[in-house]
Amino acid sequence: MKVAALLLALAGSAAAFAPSAPAQSATQLSALTLDDIGGSTAPLKNYDPLRLSLLGSDETLLWFRAAELKHARCAMVATTGYLINAAGFHFPGMLSTSENISFESLSNMSPVDAWAAVPDAGKAQIIGTIFVAELYTESQGTHYTKGGKMPEVVFPKFDFSGVSAETLETKRCRELNNGRLAMIAIMSFISA
Repeated sequence: MKVAALLLALAGSAAAFAPSAPAQSATQLSALTLDDIGGSTAPLKNYDPLRLSLLGSDETLLWFRAAELKHARCAMVATTGYLINAAGFHFPGMLSTSENISFESLSNMSPVDAWAAVPDAGKAQIIGTIFVAELYTESQGTHYTKGGKMPEVVFPKFDFSGVSAETLETKRCRELNNGRLAMIAIMSFISA
């Protein structure tokens, strides 16, 4: 199970590390490459051993990048939460007074056991919040697969209007790299 989870995590993030696509033939519809959408940094540049970047159309590649970005952000939050919890910090009080579940009791469990201990109403609130955030980002203006902006953080809203394009590109690459590492980290924590 642990090996399967690790392999799935690595396969799912493989598009993030894809190499430059070879010269495309006239029969291939996609003209967009990983070099065109940014995120390529040293030492691996565009590492794509499964060649996922060549699947589908330009929209598919943009969808892969947006999915990578969203998963990276979730993984960074999850990794931070896991480390804070592992350090012994947790919310005070009760998660559910009706079922007598405290935040402290959850902090003493493995992540899988802690999720299982969360009442169904709490799980519904978490999944509902994720659904609303996803619906909000997917319905804003021109979709990213049609040339629109990549998904942004829903809350809090960050203002990057005073940041130069070069600095913004550097920060985006750092966000992707940190997210890639966080995806590996949270899968490692859960698998351990």
